[in-house]
Amino acid sequence: MSGVRVLTIGRVSVDLYAEQLGVPLAAVETFAKSIGGSPTNVAVAASRLGTPSAVVTAVGDDEFGRFVRAKLEGFGVDTRFVGAHPTLRTPLAIAAMDPPEDPKLVFYREPSAPDEHVAATRELVAAAVTAEIFWVAGSCLSGDATGPTTEALLEERGRLRHTVLDLDYRPTFWPDEATASRTIGAALDHATIAVGNRRECEVAVGTADPDEAADALLGRGLEIAVVKLGGDGVLVATEHERTRIAPFPVTVVCGLGAGDAFGGALCHALLAGETPAGAVRYANAAGAIVASRLLCADAMPTAAEVAGLVDEQEEHV
Repeated sequence: MSGVRVLTIGRVSVDLYAEQLGVPLAAVETFAKSIGGSPTNVAVAASRLGTPSAVVTAVGDDEFGRFVRAKLEGFGVDTRFVGAHPTLRTPLAIAAMDPPEDPKLVFYREPSAPDEHVAATRELVAAAVTAEIFWVAGSCLSGDATGPTTEALLEERGRLRHTVLDLDYRPTFWPDEATASRTIGAALDHATIAVGNRRECEVAVGTADPDEAADALLGRGLEIAVVKLGGDGVLVATEHERTRIAPFPVTVVCGLGAGDAFGGALCHALLAGETPAGAVRYANAAGAIVASRLLCADAMPTAAEVAGLVDEQEEHV
């Protein structure tokens, strides 16, 4: 796919985030508007750092859908695979920062969201096969059409290097945890890198223990296992090395989006030739920056900002 190095697939939304921190949703007075959805944010984050990216998703044929497309283009994200559904509406995600570290998130995706109905096309298959990084959000595997499409793209890609499965478990997208576990777990057979927090690892491989989860992921044939530990940092494991990356201390304004910044920065650093541990450290810095800001897509840092935080931590070591 000409000019694009990172291809992500999954959900998108218009985000409305409460500007009053620590206030329940019913008491919120004003909201900040942007775009979101984990794989969408990952593409934005990679693009903001200078790595050309595209997202596979869909919006409604409505004003919010046009807003999403315009924002993506403004962030430099290739929108050739952003479809427009003729009847379903662009979904909303509304968040209250109550508390900021663990915001309350409400999805409006009824009766179904356009991003659940992405069909495979010849051009899309070719893009998934040729992208240097193909980033799959586990939640998209639940979509009526997008799930089978994603599975087909993974099959066609044939476990090429840098096929990333973001374990991305959100209960609201699944009929039950057992279905999510079975479906996300099966997708691991097509991935070379897995990224998830302890809860997501538990759903995918049956354990929330970081080292046991890393062992289970590597045992499925992956090259790199990344287990996020919240305030305790990140565990990154390969067949020959296992490293715990310390967190970058920040005052949290919004706990949403930090993981997506992490993902985009991880892609950027891997393509720049960083080691797995080096790439995760860089990604951790990007995530910390976004956690200190309110929005997700609009908050994604530049390469200079990430480098500045990494350098600052090194000076204090």
